[in-house]
Order: sequence, then C-alpha cells, then structure tokens
Amino acid sequence: MLTGDLVRVKYSKQRVIPLYIDRDAPHWLEAAESLLLLYREGTGMTRGEIESEVDALFGGGGKATQVHRGLAKVLEDRAEFEVVADIPPEEVRRKVFTAAAESRRRLLAEAPTPHHRPRFDRDEVLGRVSRELGVAPEALLGSLFADLRDENRLLRFEDLTAQRLIDRYNVALAQAVLLRSVLVRVEVRNEKPARYRQLFRRLKFHRLLYRVEGSMRDGYVFHIDGPLSLFSATTKYGLQVAWFLPALLHCADFRLGAELRWGPRREPRTFHLESNDGLISHQADTGTYAPAELAAFVERFRQVATDWELSESTDVLELGREGVWVPDYRLVHKSTGTDVLLEVVGFWKKASLERLLRLLPLHGPPRFILAISDRLKVDEDALHDIQGPVLRFKEIPNASELATLLGTFVAGRAGPETPLFG
Repeated sequence: MLTGDLVRVKYSKQRVIPLYIDRDAPHWLEAAESLLLLYREGTGMTRGEIESEVDALFGGGGKATQVHRGLAKVLEDRAEFEVVADIPPEEVRRKVFTAAAESRRRLLAEAPTPHHRPRFDRDEVLGRVSRELGVAPEALLGSLFADLRDENRLLRFEDLTAQRLIDRYNVALAQAVLLRSVLVRVEVRNEKPARYRQLFRRLKFHRLLYRVEGSMRDGYVFHIDGPLSLFSATTKYGLQVAWFLPALLHCADFRLGAELRWGPRREPRTFHLESNDGLISHQADTGTYAPAELAAFVERFRQVATDWELSESTDVLELGREGVWVPDYRLVHKSTGTDVLLEVVGFWKKASLERLLRLLPLHGPPRFILAISDRLKVDEDALHDIQGPVLRFKEIPNASELATLLGTFVAGRAGPETPLFG
C-alpha cells in the first residue's frame, strides 16, 4: 500500500483525481525494469542500502522521483526481509549498554578530581562484551541494531514484469485514496451470476459493512461504509476497503464513487473510478472465498455430522426490493435431501443484522440457521420473529450444537424433503 507521501493526485473542484501512469510508456517501463533488476540482484542487501540505490538511480526532486519511490514501495511490499544477526540484537544491546554504563561509573569513581572527566573507551567496552559473548567485535556491531527497519536484509521477493508493476502501482494509488473514504458507492451491471456471487463473497471475506440494492437482472448498487465513517479501527478497516478494489476491477461494467475526508483538515472531497479507466487487477480471478478462521469450524463439522454435506453457498437470495442475502453455507441431509442455509454473523454492523432479521421472516427461505457472534450483543427479543433456529457463539460456531439444531429439520420425516431451490 502506498503511504501518504507517495500519493500523487490533482484536483478538479472537489474531486480528487489520481495521477496514474501509462503502462505502455517506454520511460516508465524502463524505470520499472531498473527497479526490478535492483530487487532481483539485491538479495542480502539491507533495506537502507536498497533505498540508497533507488535514490542514486532516480535522484533529484519533483513528481517523477515520487513515482519512482512509489514503484519501489510496491516492490518492497512484495519482498521478504529478515533480521541477520549472530546474536539476538536485544541481547547485544542490553549487554553493551550495561557494560558502557558500568564503565562510565567506574571512570567517574576513579577520577582524581570532580572536574576531571576520563576518556570513555568505546572499543574497550565492545571488546569486553565481544569476549564475553564469544564473537568478533565486527559481528557484535553488525548485530547491535540488526532488527531496525533499515538494517533488515532482503531475503526474497515475488517477481513480476515491468508492465505488471505499473499496473500494481496504479491500483495501489487508487487504494490509497480509498483509505480516506467515508462512504463508497459501487454500481455493477451486466455481469453473470457467478461474478455477482464473487463480489458478495469478497465483501463478506473482507468483513465490510455494506447494504445492497438491485437485482441479478438490473445489476446491483453497493453502499459500503468507509473507514472514516467509523469511530475505531479505521486503519484496519480502511485496508479491508482498499483490498476489495482488485476484485471489483474484474468487472467489465462498474462505477465507483467515494465520499472522502481529505488532507489534514479532513475536507470533503470525492473520488470516481470506472471500468473504462483502465486499471488492471493484480489478483487472480479465483472465485469465491470464505474467512480463514471458519476453516476449523468446517473441518470439525464434517467430523461430527457425517450425515450432512456442507458446501459454500452459491445462492443470491433477493429479499424483496431491499437487497439480497448471500448465505455462507448450504447443508444437505444425505438420506432425506433436506437442505438448510447457514449464515455466520460475525463482524457485522448491528444495523445490518437488524435489517436482515427484519427481512428474513418476510422474504427468506423456509429453512435456515443464523449463527450469531456474542460480540454483537443481540437482544433475544430481536430474534423472536425468526423462523429458523439461532446458534450463539463466542469465537467460532460449535459444530456439535449446529448438528443438533439441524436435526430438528429432519426429525420425523421419512421421505425426501423438497429442496429450497430446484
């Protein structure tokens, strides 16, 4: 992600316009290739040495240097650095600073007069600590601050082409602008059902707080809360908003509009992005996702409920004219065919959950289970009208308790159950 000092924009009235660079321009391709060569051959160099090399390659002020540093930041984010030290740096510092303090106290105590200040011998202190630790003084000095950022050494980095580096830079520039958003409005049209399902999955994967309008036929409009609309955790949530953008870039027909609070004074501004702006996603189009922490729940459920088949839901259920519902999982009873939809409600805005609780009794399917996190502090009275059972949980849903609730849907039924969807 680009830092604030690397964000290049211009202004048109209240609009913030990122200064993207041309992915086909020879001079930018040459600059990108030079930076890639530096990282390809820079294994073992410190971060500070690499930054000095970048300054040497593209020295001078102005906006061009800002672009070069931005391209270098993209590569740094793709790199892995490590602390290289014979002895843990914190241990070296503790012993060296303790030895230096003892040496100074001893010199002052041995001074012939209060005004006489004996010369402090740095090499004597380092030599004494080196002998104690059994390492050479040079190795001791190398370990002293090896854990500082500029002293970390390049271990490896994820290579790419010069043109893809420019693509990634342009997307990172748009992402950095979105970090200042209050509200993001996204229109997506003319996509196949699989693409819409993927977008809903990415919204849920990134724990974004949103509401949606529209239909599969006419397209959807997403209203996503920006990080500056929240009172806490804005940095973490802002990154989640920014990380949603690469998934949106896979769409052939979209329009994004964001309300921003820009600059030190948080002045109102706007940002606009459309599919014809030419930004290219750096993420593979890999389909749907599920939050990583639910993997343990899925594995445990398959162990304890062998008579049920669990799979990720691919259904987009329209809730009247007030939006859609994309459940997390579909569970099918193997012997009766009874299918039940499961929604795991974790990092939701309380108002969004209250809206779902209001719409499900009116427009929801006949069989579903809501697993609701205790962090949301939902009052039991709010669940009174829900037709399906509710499973409360602290960290992840309890697989055994879920299996018990599922049993209520098949108890006393001998024949196959009519499926929710044909």
